[in-house]
Amino acid sequence: MATTVCLLPGDGIGPEVTGAARRVIDAAGAGLDWIELDAGAGALERTGDVLPPATIAAIEKHRIALKGPLTTPIGKGFASVNVQLRKRFDLYAAVRPVRSMPGIRTRFENVEIVVIRENTEGLYSGIEHEVVPGVVESLKIATRVGCERIARFAFNYARERGRGKVTVFHKANIMKMSDGLFIECARRMHEECGQGIEYQELIIDNGCMQLVQNPAQFDVLLLENLYGDVISDLCAGLVGGLGVVPGANIGKDCAIFEAVHGSAPTIAGQNIANPLAVIMSGVMMLRHLGLHEPALRIKNAYNAVLTEGRADELTRDIGGQAGTSDFADSIIRRL
Repeated sequence: MATTVCLLPGDGIGPEVTGAARRVIDAAGAGLDWIELDAGAGALERTGDVLPPATIAAIEKHRIALKGPLTTPIGKGFASVNVQLRKRFDLYAAVRPVRSMPGIRTRFENVEIVVIRENTEGLYSGIEHEVVPGVVESLKIATRVGCERIARFAFNYARERGRGKVTVFHKANIMKMSDGLFIECARRMHEECGQGIEYQELIIDNGCMQLVQNPAQFDVLLLENLYGDVISDLCAGLVGGLGVVPGANIGKDCAIFEAVHGSAPTIAGQNIANPLAVIMSGVMMLRHLGLHEPALRIKNAYNAVLTEGRADELTRDIGGQAGTSDFADSIIRRL
């Protein structure tokens, strides 16, 4: 029986890149049934809601989704739809693999890092208020349950994938209670389920310095919400940017896979955006669903396109001249 997947094209370049990813996944023989759903700023204009009830109901029913980028207003307007989805479906673990890609030259080689970020607590809880005029307070939330489950997830992930080291970035020297709880729980989970895995703690400013000096020393990074958001983008910069990095938001029985880059409205509709990040996220989704053969075929195909490095097959951001649909066609030919 075919698996039903919710597809949220998103805003800006979202429909173009998710459309390309869908074509590649279908061409690989994954045999998915797709339900296209509305979300984001465009959905607000069309339906009056950034997350229409039909979208929520479909994800609640099928528990799996592939999502394009969604626009989030800065400093005003509606709350981040990405954050709303994570909270609504308790997608507590953000997973972002970052690796050096064939054919994409950067300052570093042999980068192979997985950033695992707590996705529902911290400052991103969004609990803010104005104490008195001109004074705003934002609360950082850390619970033992939340800290333990993300640490357990990280060590289980490392063990299942043959990873040898988990490094926690923290600021417990200053935030002794919140970050202190985070590393306390990480230590306990290392003892309980991290046998054979090296464990390391670094104060985050030192960790950032070491990342840009020698990223190859890191394997799995475990971070609370805000730190994870910042560090995952920093790590993407080590391998060529957000256009070549996939992402997943995973809960107990629900998962949403996504492009981690923005909606890029200035280039929307021009067929020049790079769909690789969404395609790679689709590969993660297929593996999550146990569809390993089509996932491997797609990975081998896009690696072949990148390795050959033909200008007429690569998008502009990675040194080529091809359009969004052309890049997808190049991958499909390699399948």
